[in-house]
Amino acid sequence: METRFLETFLSVVEHGSLPEAARRLGLTPAAVSQRMQALEGEIGTPLLARAGKQVRPTEAGLAILEPARRVTSEARALRLHALADQPAGELRLGAISTALTGLLPQALLNLRQRLPEVAVFVLPGSSTDLHAALGSGRIDVALLVRPPFNLPKSRMWAPARREPLIMLVPSALAGHDPLDLLGSEPFIRYDRGNWGGQLAQGWLDAHGIRPHEWLELDQLEAISVMVSRGLGISILPDWAPPWPEGVTAARLPLPGPPLVREIGVLWERGHPTTRLIQALIEAL
Repeated sequence: METRFLETFLSVVEHGSLPEAARRLGLTPAAVSQRMQALEGEIGTPLLARAGKQVRPTEAGLAILEPARRVTSEARALRLHALADQPAGELRLGAISTALTGLLPQALLNLRQRLPEVAVFVLPGSSTDLHAALGSGRIDVALLVRPPFNLPKSRMWAPARREPLIMLVPSALAGHDPLDLLGSEPFIRYDRGNWGGQLAQGWLDAHGIRPHEWLELDQLEAISVMVSRGLGISILPDWAPPWPEGVTAARLPLPGPPLVREIGVLWERGHPTTRLIQALIEAL
């Protein structure tokens, strides 16, 4: 059985679309369709079913989903072990959006200059999603917010950046007292489902503050634009630039001891790509 057919199947399931899977894999939709037909013919049953414009796995497709992930992961590990002494291979990297624009561009340039034969696949997502993707083997390493729980001994962590939490306010409110603003201005909350958003909520709880909340978002870039337009104030990390074009909001320090969001690299101890991960850490 061709492992590339299994990889194609996993990509189709992940993206819910043959054309999108084709785009991600650098293939034509016809080639993806042919691979799926060949895989279904070899297994002897349909693995995908159409649901409007999307596709979803059949019961048989769901049954082989996890085994397919294990097989493709093990096959890739074999290739990496065979290339252990060569500066080549593929690194599957997950990254949160602010790291994707603020930290990764220069790091990837440094990595490419040092190891030009290394191919990098980047999966964007939230820290919670990337943590899950790391656990399932979909990615080799994640650049994310440090998890708010103790890491198991099987995981390795390397810090990359510390970002203090600040209050972001419209420029007209620069110089005002942050505590006064929390009592008078509408509050745009950084999604509590994100680990960084939980830090902001922890600061509010520690100070016994219940702001006039009217909006909750999980995209820092979108929050900064809305604050800049005068729609409210927010508490969020002072992430690495670039920030969205045209944002003119003011950054105010929060009262009390600094509260920091730590960004770093998380991976499995002894992973076959450890040498490439170490090179990424050095590039960061």
